Amino acid sequence: MPSSHTTPPDVTTDAAAASIEGFKAGYVTIAGLPTWHEVGGEGPAVVLLHGGFSGAVAWAAQAPALVSAGFRVHVPERRGHAHTRDVEGPLTYEVMATDTVAYLEAEVRGRAHLVGWSDGAVVALLVALQRPDLVGRMVLIGQYYNSSGRVPDSDLDRLLRSAEGKEFLRQLYGPVSPDGPEHFEVVYAKTMAMIDSEPEIDLAALAAVSAPVLVLQGDRDEVTLEHGVAVAAALEDGRLAVLPGTHGLPIELPELVNTLLISFLRGDIPAPAWV
Repeated sequence: MPSSHTTPPDVTTDAAAASIEGFKAGYVTIAGLPTWHEVGGEGPAVVLLHGGFSGAVAWAAQAPALVSAGFRVHVPERRGHAHTRDVEGPLTYEVMATDTVAYLEAEVRGRAHLVGWSDGAVVALLVALQRPDLVGRMVLIGQYYNSSGRVPDSDLDRLLRSAEGKEFLRQLYGPVSPDGPEHFEVVYAKTMAMIDSEPEIDLAALAAVSAPVLVLQGDRDEVTLEHGVAVAAALEDGRLAVLPGTHGLPIELPELVNTLLISFLRGDIPAPAWV
């Protein structure tokens, strides 16, 4: 359980503390939880949802490009991640999606485009299923939505379970977590338990998602190509883009990923001519 003396103030704004250059950062209280977020730009709202063991810094190559393209970009950090404290109880995609709905209502105050990477893609999809009124367009990057689409014994999975990988994650967590570096073992155990049991979404449920969706993955990602095809086909308005790369596409190919994000979120990618 996080110690009370490390709980951050309800609201701060400090551009110098932001992970993303030119953004303002600080805490806002969402459903009673002081939640770190970084915000920049003006225009239609885009919410960037990071992956597991990560935070706003994961989007350092995408957020400024989206601002330059005329979007207002929000980058919240979910419970137990980076600057946002952990909450007692298990970590699940469903509870993180509920937190994200509360963030959209409190901070965006209306519809937003959602871009989710890895765990953030599952969160985005669950938000669209729970609250379609809050979702404009979506980009889902590098993620499977049930175990049939998971690449077995992937390089990333082996890294996460290795002593070296765990220590790397510990070093990222300690300096920024309000719960203190000693809480890493709790968060690591919760996250790995979630990864081992979730997500298990029936792809038939995706037919209820009416938002236009771009499914984006690498050809050597943690999700199979067959699953990416099935996800895009199950959506009412789904597209699939496969790029040469791995689970780290936004870092590996930032310019290409940014071009796809901006084009899709603007609605510049046309429907097929034969439809």
